[in-house]
Amino acid sequence: MTIRRLLAASAAALLLAAPAWASEKVLHTLLTTSETGLDPAVASDIATLSLLENLFDPLLRYDYDARPVALRANAAAALPEVSADGLVYTFRLRPGMLFSTDAAFRGARREVTAADYVYSLKRLYDPALKSPWLFLFDGKLKGDGAFKGHFSQATDIAGLQAPDRHTLRITLAAPDKNFLFYLATPATGAVAREVIEAYPGQAGNHPVGSGPFRLGEWKRSDKIVLLANHDWGITRQGRRLPLLDRVEARIAEEFQGRMLGFLGGEVDYLEQVPESLTDMVIRNGQLKPELAARGIALNRFPVLQTYYMWMNMEDALLGGYGKDKVALRRAIALSYDSAEDIGLLKKGFALRAESPLPPNVLGYDPAYRSPVPYNKALAQALLERFGYRQRDPDGFRRGPDGKPLTLAMHSEATVGGRLRDELWRKNLNAIGLRVVFRTDKKTEIIKASRLGKVQMFESNWIADFPDGDNFYQLLYGANRGRANYARFNLPAYNERYEQARQLGDSPARQKLYGEMNQLIHAYNPWVPLTHPLSADLQHPWLKNYKRHPVEFTTWRYLDIDPEQRERASKMAR
Repeated sequence: MTIRRLLAASAAALLLAAPAWASEKVLHTLLTTSETGLDPAVASDIATLSLLENLFDPLLRYDYDARPVALRANAAAALPEVSADGLVYTFRLRPGMLFSTDAAFRGARREVTAADYVYSLKRLYDPALKSPWLFLFDGKLKGDGAFKGHFSQATDIAGLQAPDRHTLRITLAAPDKNFLFYLATPATGAVAREVIEAYPGQAGNHPVGSGPFRLGEWKRSDKIVLLANHDWGITRQGRRLPLLDRVEARIAEEFQGRMLGFLGGEVDYLEQVPESLTDMVIRNGQLKPELAARGIALNRFPVLQTYYMWMNMEDALLGGYGKDKVALRRAIALSYDSAEDIGLLKKGFALRAESPLPPNVLGYDPAYRSPVPYNKALAQALLERFGYRQRDPDGFRRGPDGKPLTLAMHSEATVGGRLRDELWRKNLNAIGLRVVFRTDKKTEIIKASRLGKVQMFESNWIADFPDGDNFYQLLYGANRGRANYARFNLPAYNERYEQARQLGDSPARQKLYGEMNQLIHAYNPWVPLTHPLSADLQHPWLKNYKRHPVEFTTWRYLDIDPEQRERASKMAR
């Protein structure tokens, strides 16, 4: 579709949608994948986390304006008091915080208390939930070994105490320089025990939190409406938050649907313009004049994000630590053409990933360079040397045992997924490796990945907190079946990771990170791909918008000018 036809479709859509916008401040946004259950202890996909951070209240959040990022009080009345030995954190909660109304409370308004945070943090240890966030706390809270073997909420530990209604005391087994970052994640938002027990096994279908919004309408994998929680009680620049009346989020997995929604005014902003559609709105690195004339703004944002292709280290064909399997994975890594990926697929809006860490994350080394470059000739020689010499009638390599060798890479069933499939097919075929692609929704691929049933998949990680630990934990052996989808379990890596996480940002930790990078490149459980530079678009009626490096959404700070949106609607007529 040409840009002229797109703009015509946009004007028509804007005309149709305008009457619904004039009555209240409604943010129209989108999620790029379907949401899963809305339980803070369980969810880990970006779409669901985007909703959870607006429904539930962690103790801390990030300051909207501070750069570099800084934490501020949220459910806590202030940042905690910390003991001299760095082990005891004492939080005073804001009095008067209320959970959203629910039948589980039997008609009463329910205040959030310190006991709710004790209960919510304990839930992360519940083996029935298999929380992907347990790694943040497991072994770190004093006495949490009591949860091993037989978990019970009735088990009292020294690490989690509520001495009174509004005081929470958390005691660590050992100092952790990143501990406060963990308490700003959606996973640590307070849930009410009455709600969890009222809907056994269904907590994700009944989200009841105390955040800036509450759940209004929910049509699964289609539309989610959040309503402003006017009891939230937090202000910014003298204004009570949230400023919006409601948020309407739709699922838009297809790139063209996202672009049409934005150009039609059905979506107020678009983060990370789809790679394949960049030419539709950007020319020579600038917003096209016809869009700028409409007041649309283009912002470039360095995302704390890493794209990587991981390989299952327990897979019978591809996994293992023997020289032949290492050679196969190394050859795959050598076949990756980052210049083509960045230039053609990402339209120049990305940086080559030299390691797991993106720029601006604590621990990032701008001087580090990967020892595994794009080199097809070296990949071919490596395969020849380690036994992948025989070819089948189609010219593809056989394994060292002489049997046919077919790689299987999972892929998202989207336009972008298909484009990436073709790049990988080209790269791998060029060194004599046959590959087939198995397409599915990302949420389903992630579920299968945790069970070890996926051989290869191109994924991405956005920082939960701006420290290198958040990325290097993705390859820590103890996280297999959780965030460590590659199921990498190398003692030399694990030892260095365990040492590094005890240190703050320092030369000693930087040295360990460099050694961990070398181990990653030696065994190749990952192919680090790119760090994206996000091209973000916004309409002129959206106010206060700016991306945050860590938080997924900034909805509670945003404002809408309905009159300006109405004027844009009339101009489109």
